[in-house]
Amino acid sequence: MPAYFIVRAQVSDPADRDAFDRWYCDEHLPDALNAFSARRAMRGWNHFDPAVHCAMYEFDTLAAAQAIQGSAVLKQLIAEFDRVWGTRVVRTRDLVEITQVLPA
Repeated sequence: MPAYFIVRAQVSDPADRDAFDRWYCDEHLPDALNAFSARRAMRGWNHFDPAVHCAMYEFDTLAAAQAIQGSAVLKQLIAEFDRVWGTRVVRTRDLVEITQVLPA
């Protein structure tokens, strides 16, 4: 079953949202997808809380998703994120293994 590495970012200042959106779209998401060798990457803004941005990286297995945790590539991406956004954007990370899928 697939697994997802999910990054939830809180972009508190509305003035940062457009620049954050462009940067994530044009730079960070493609860089992370390539660095992680993930199956695919997705991102979007939360409609209940417009300050929340989520990025999801899909892996074939939990082991593949776990392999990036603490890796040099993840540390490099975190350092770049921190360099660009500093403390203006707070993040949390989750690792979710899909355990059940129901057909429509």
